[in-house]
Amino acid sequence: MSTRDIVLVALFAALMAALGAFPPLMIPAIAVPITAQSMGPMLAGGILGAKRGALSMLLFVLLVAVGLPLLSGGRGGLGIFAGPTAGFIFGWIAAAAVTGYLVERFWTSLNFVTAFLAATVGGIVVLYGIGIPWISLVGGVPLATAATGSAAFIPGDLVKAGLAAAAILMVKRAYPMIRPAHGRP
Repeated sequence: MSTRDIVLVALFAALMAALGAFPPLMIPAIAVPITAQSMGPMLAGGILGAKRGALSMLLFVLLVAVGLPLLSGGRGGLGIFAGPTAGFIFGWIAAAAVTGYLVERFWTSLNFVTAFLAATVGGIVVLYGIGIPWISLVGGVPLATAATGSAAFIPGDLVKAGLAAAAILMVKRAYPMIRPAHGRP
């Protein structure tokens, strides 16, 4: 891994921390806050690619685990990983990897629609696919109930995917950081 790669991984872990500085939006009917941080894996994967994007999220999760208060609301520490929302935190790594993989795959034909779909599949479908079963398991609620409760977050996450897609395209035009493997589209 080059020095440039290490700097980019650290930069996007810092961006993830900065997204945590935005105050969470609490909805009284549900106990989980709406945060800007769920957009971080979409940005990291879409701008850095699968490997570096996932590594930036892994670094961020490790920093939270050692106790840095980087999560929205100033939370951090190992106790976070025992809670019902920890599946989403772990899911950020896979979300960045899948988003990055899809952006890499469609790099030469990347447009707003394909960038939006990459952010949606990685940052919503994969993330929810990890987070919802975790809520069910740790929270002791039926999977259907966890899925129904999580559905309230989808509209906001779609907006985040749109913002991420726009950012991915702007960075691609100005300073592309993804270089697809030779022979791949």
